[in-house]
Amino acid sequence: MDALRRALGWLSACYALVFLSFALPHWGVVPGLMGEPVIIPAAVVETLCVAAVLAGARGALAGRAWAWNGLIYSHAAALGGVVLGILATALGGAGSALLTWYHGSMAAVLAAGLAGAFYFSSVRR
Repeated sequence: MDALRRALGWLSACYALVFLSFALPHWGVVPGLMGEPVIIPAAVVETLCVAAVLAGARGALAGRAWAWNGLIYSHAAALGGVVLGILATALGGAGSALLTWYHGSMAAVLAAGLAGAFYFSSVRR
C-alpha cells in the first residue's frame, strides 16, 4: 500500500499543476493562454484546489501519519471544486469544449484517486 500512497502523492502533485494551468488564465496572469476569460470565482476555486491537492501530495510523499486522511480530504475538496466548475459551466451556458473536457477528465481522475484512498482506508481497518 506504500506504492499506492506514493503514486497518489505524485498524481496529486500533477493535479496541482493542471489546476494551476487553468487558474492562471482565470486570474488574468497569462492572458491569451487557452483563450480563457478572467473569471475571479473560478480562479479562487481552482487556487483552493491547488492548495488542497498540494497539501495531500505533501503528506503522502513525506509519509506523514495523516497521509491517507489528507489524500481523502484533498481529493474530495478538489472534486467538489470540479463539480462547482461543472455546474457553473452548465448553468452559465458559456462552456467551451476545452472546459467541458477539462472538468470531465479531472472529475474522473479525482474520483478514481478518491476511490483508491477509500479502498486503502477500508483495508487498513
